[in-house]
Amino acid sequence: MWPADSGACVILSGGETTVTIKGNGRGGRNSEFTLSLLNELKGLPGVYALAADTDGIDGVEDNAGAIIDPELYARAEAAGLKAEDYLANNDSYGFFSRLNALVETGPTRTNVNDFRAILVLPK
Repeated sequence: MWPADSGACVILSGGETTVTIKGNGRGGRNSEFTLSLLNELKGLPGVYALAADTDGIDGVEDNAGAIIDPELYARAEAAGLKAEDYLANNDSYGFFSRLNALVETGPTRTNVNDFRAILVLPK
């Protein structure tokens, strides 16, 4: 547990985001959100995030969403994966599956909401 004055912060949000389809890749709104966030953060230290659907299905895919940590951006670059290219093709599933960063729960049969959690740790 972090002390109350540690400066750590968790940002929680819920509800369904929207995606503008411009490519023909695979992925749902939660993995698309997470890939967009990864692309903006570019490996910023101390920031972790998860976006998922409580029913265990992100759009029509077999994952609930995706998860990122500060090292994932560097791992993607080392593997030759460019987040911008995958975003342009709406292929967040392809991006995260190659990095083993999909959240896979299987169908939960409880469709409460989509949710996002971003953890920001102090330097």
